[in-house]
Order: sequence, then structure tokens, then C-alpha cells
Amino acid sequence: MPAAVPTSSPGPSTVRRRVGWTAAAVVALLAAVLLSLAVGARPVAPGHVLHALFHDGTDADTAVVRTMRVPRTLVGLMVGAALAMAGTVLQGITRNPIADPGVLGISQGAAVGVVLAIAVAGVHTLTGYVWFAFAGAAAAGVAVYAVATRGRGGASPVKLALAGAAVHALLVSVVNGVLTTRASALDEFRFWQVGSLAGRDGAIAAQIWPFLLAGTVLVLAVARGLDALALGEDVARGLGSNVGAVRIVGGLGAVVLTGAGVAAAGPIAFLGLAVPHLARALVGTSHRWVLPTAALLGPVILLGADVAGRVVFAEGEVPAGVMTALIGVPFLVAMVRRKAVAA
Repeated sequence: MPAAVPTSSPGPSTVRRRVGWTAAAVVALLAAVLLSLAVGARPVAPGHVLHALFHDGTDADTAVVRTMRVPRTLVGLMVGAALAMAGTVLQGITRNPIADPGVLGISQGAAVGVVLAIAVAGVHTLTGYVWFAFAGAAAAGVAVYAVATRGRGGASPVKLALAGAAVHALLVSVVNGVLTTRASALDEFRFWQVGSLAGRDGAIAAQIWPFLLAGTVLVLAVARGLDALALGEDVARGLGSNVGAVRIVGGLGAVVLTGAGVAAAGPIAFLGLAVPHLARALVGTSHRWVLPTAALLGPVILLGADVAGRVVFAEGEVPAGVMTALIGVPFLVAMVRRKAVAA
């Protein structure tokens, strides 16, 4: 495990600001959960939502909340937190502000797993996809790191980015190749590829929570090491941080989180890229604060996008993956223009 990195203590005003924004994120998360449980094709009053959560009932509203919206919301909480923390760690270990699970090929590895599950293994259920998607994401993460560590200098930020781009391109070709030869798998794969919380049930939540817990422990364990790594590899080593251990443990945690999140809901756009920047803009660059804040903000944005997708068109539902891109890209552009994105 990397050694503790000596850092100067933040001033009282910094601590108050961080605590204030963290409290605001908690309140926003509670509001997003309530909206997710209350809003949809059948609106349910907030008071009835709370009654349905804590009391048995046989009415239609209680059935909708308990059997459909609670599992969907729970999966949204897990996926949002997982992808946001994974993006934060990947940006930290690569020192690349545009790194995210998609850029480094991990999400595409999950896509290969799902395609093979449909076209080769004959799996046609979301709960069945989870294991194949997780295995694909893990294999892609290992491949990226293995390629990046070859040659001099080990897994440098530039080599990680280039290896991720190469593996991503290869996996895209694999997906397209399988789909062109197995056209019957195309429609089923597109339903997963677009990224959505629709149709997710308690069985999926039960499958991914152990991986979410394990990944969270791993990324929190390297929070201090990521702070040191942000100063440069030579400085980090001078401060006693084991750069290799930070990258391996942090990368493993990011792969586990990404595998769980993408397997459950598909490759949700924007979260892994933009949420870390928003968290750093609110609480500063210390990963001991950024990681928990990202874990709160990721579900807020994902659940908010999911709710918006339910009501934007009366005739149907827009998948959460589409809404996160529509909402998130202009927001990220605005942050960049205002120089609010922390380096």
C-alpha cells in the first residue's frame, strides 16, 4: 500500500466550504431519489412514496413504487456512484483530464462481453449480461495496462492513454464484426448499448453491490497517493508514495467499478468524464474529498437524467444514457468556458 503523503492542513474556510458542498450534495441526492420514486408515467405523490416505502399496501401506487421504481432507483444510485468514482481515479492515475472508462477502452470491453453473450452464448437477459460485461471490462483493463507497461518508463500517463485508444479501436472492430455476422443480435445489443435504467430489477442490484463495495475500498485506499501523483511522478516518489502501487490498486478499483456500472446499465455517457471535474470545482483537488463528493454527484446526475427522460416525451421514454449526454455536454462546455474545471 502506498505510503501516507504529508500534506498541509486545509484552513477553516476550506473545511467549511467542503463540508457545506458535501451537505448540499447529500440533500441533492435525497431529492433526486424522491423524484426518481415519484415521477413517471404514473405520478405518485411524495407522501404516498414515503408511505409505500415503510408500509405494506395493495394499491397500484404502492406496487409501482416498490416493484418498479425502488429497484431502478437503487441501480441508478450504484451505477452513478461507480462510474463517477471510476472516472475520478482514472483521471488521477493518468493525470489526463479527459480520461474516463470509455476513453480507456474499459466500457468497450464490457460491450464486447455483451455482444459475445448474445451472439455466441445465447444469453438474452439483463441479469445474464452482467457477468459477461464485467468479464469484458476486466479483460480490457488488464490489456490496456499490459500494453502500457511494455518498454521504458512503465505505465506513464501518455502510454496509458495511447494503449487505451488502441484497445478501444480494436474492441470497436470486434463488436462491429460480430454484429455484421450476427444481425439478429443487433437490436438486442442496441437496447443495452444506449445506456438505460429501464427494466433493471433487484436481481441486478444484488449482483453488482459486492463489486461496488470492493471497488470503492480500493479507490479510497489510494486517495492520498493520487494527491501525490498529481504533483508528478518524481515528486510523488520523493514524498514516499509508491507510484506503481497507486496505479495498480487505483486502476484495479476503477476497472471493478466500471465493470459493475457498465454491466448493470450500459455505457452511460458523461458521468465518468464530467462529474470528477464538478466535484473538484466544489471541494478542491484532495481526492479524500473529491471521491466521496463524486460518489454523491454521480447518482444525482444519473437519476435526474433518468427522471427527465421519463417526462420529456409523453409517448415514450428517453434512455438515461441519451439524457446524460444531452444534459451533460453543454454543462461541461460551459464549465470549460468559465474555467471552472480544476486541473
